Amino acid sequence: MKKQLVILALLALCACSQAQVKQYRPKVVKEYPHDMMAYTQGLFFHGGKLYETTGQYGTSTIRTVDLATGKPVVEKKLNRKYFGEGSVILGKDLYVLTWTNKVAFRYDAATLSYKQTVSYPREGWGLTTDGKQLIASDGSANLYFLDADMKLLKKLPVTMNGRPLRNLNELEWIDGRIWANVYMTDMIVMINPSSGKVEGALDCTGLLPDELYTSATDVLNGIAVDDKGKIYVTGKNWPKLYQIELISK
Repeated sequence: MKKQLVILALLALCACSQAQVKQYRPKVVKEYPHDMMAYTQGLFFHGGKLYETTGQYGTSTIRTVDLATGKPVVEKKLNRKYFGEGSVILGKDLYVLTWTNKVAFRYDAATLSYKQTVSYPREGWGLTTDGKQLIASDGSANLYFLDADMKLLKKLPVTMNGRPLRNLNELEWIDGRIWANVYMTDMIVMINPSSGKVEGALDCTGLLPDELYTSATDVLNGIAVDDKGKIYVTGKNWPKLYQIELISK
């Protein structure tokens, strides 16, 4: 019920700002298997490989994934005391946030070998990059631009129709915009990285069919774009990962 109320509130906010926020729905182009045990926190492509980080204490992982089967190719487990969150590659490093541990990790992007633990002053949620800097979320209505050493460069408030949009979660940089899952909803928003304004909203309600839901199925979370511009989405403990196209409402 809470999730439905949040979605309705977001849809109402979009509806009253149609001139500002373009509204889309997804068209499924292709579907792939996804590990139902993967509590997806970070999802991205790099160098033709699909990377995923998963959460939950005791089961958090960093992995490369075979798109065709959904199975890990290479997998590293985080220590049981860490709750893995968003991830991305910048340069030769793979960065992984943790939820409330106040640290982030750097790994060698090619081998997934551990390199460094970095102090991190806020909750870790989503992480992406524009190719020059890191961009992070913490569940608030702010995004944080960071340098390669994870030092703060800029804080960007995010608004939809002039109002703060909270619960920004997993992030992806697509065509010059920051795409963000809005936690506890089936909504993905497209954010202008200069102004912080939401310029588009993708309503993914019903993307995962009801018959595929189980007691473990959680929220939509996970956005990735490959080197050909194809867009993929999934969710926490979802059995499917979808390649989608956007259709204007």
